[in-house]
Amino acid sequence: MNPTTVLDVDRQVFAAYFNRKPFRVWHSLPGHPLFELPRLLELARALPERFVEYNAGALPVGVRPEETPRTGLSAEETVRRIQECGSWMVLKRVEQDPDYGALLDCCLDGIAAYARGLVPPMQRREGFIFLSSPGAVTPFHIDPEYNFLLQVRGTKTVSMWDPADRFVLPEEELERFYASFVHRNLPWRDVFQTTAFVLPLVPGEGLHFPVTVPHWVKNGPEVSVSFSITFRTAHSARRELLYKANARLRKLGLKPTPVGQSILLDRTKQLAFGAAANLKRLLAPAASRDA
Repeated sequence: MNPTTVLDVDRQVFAAYFNRKPFRVWHSLPGHPLFELPRLLELARALPERFVEYNAGALPVGVRPEETPRTGLSAEETVRRIQECGSWMVLKRVEQDPDYGALLDCCLDGIAAYARGLVPPMQRREGFIFLSSPGAVTPFHIDPEYNFLLQVRGTKTVSMWDPADRFVLPEEELERFYASFVHRNLPWRDVFQTTAFVLPLVPGEGLHFPVTVPHWVKNGPEVSVSFSITFRTAHSARRELLYKANARLRKLGLKPTPVGQSILLDRTKQLAFGAAANLKRLLAPAASRDA
């Protein structure tokens, strides 16, 4: 499969907006056999249990993780009955299956072809497949990866915000997210919706999600299947380290300068906290041997 025939991206739009704003891409995955329900059922059976997440789909936008209800169905029943069972499911790290891994690489190679010179080398390529009942909601949250969400079947509407909007996503929330990750969901206020980009998706369309962009998703009136192709870079790893550093400084009672406001301070934190993290990794095996 030729990567440039699977994905179509406007090079000028990519150069202007990558990791800054959402933008559309186009793809040829609708009708692909890997996204038919029998094959997704096979994948759900094959993946380790921790990589298959599913729950009720009729959720408030701002639901808290501990309030997310289950349906009482098994993963297999959820796939088989997705039309009427009112569920939301994600199959994580699908690249563990060779067929899906090859497709993920093909898609990301297509992105890399358009991004040549604009994006650092890709690291940690990972794929996620979302399978959702009509009307299901993915609550308000953020993700740590660069992401292109490719709509394969059905429709959905994405509400997304500027990733630099600190009214919707305060620095403290980003620090908590990176320093003590528990769940991707964020605190929600109804007023947020007044400033959202509201972006409908149909099969054959895709949408770019910058790193940690706040968003939530509402499915249309039919079953939805989406393929999320993600990666990280040295830049995203550095950003994660800086937010962890700021979280540590805030815990000590300081008020750290936000990430990106001072090149000098960011570099100092990177060196200091990066060295501490490396030392911790080096000492961990020794501590395990001594235990």
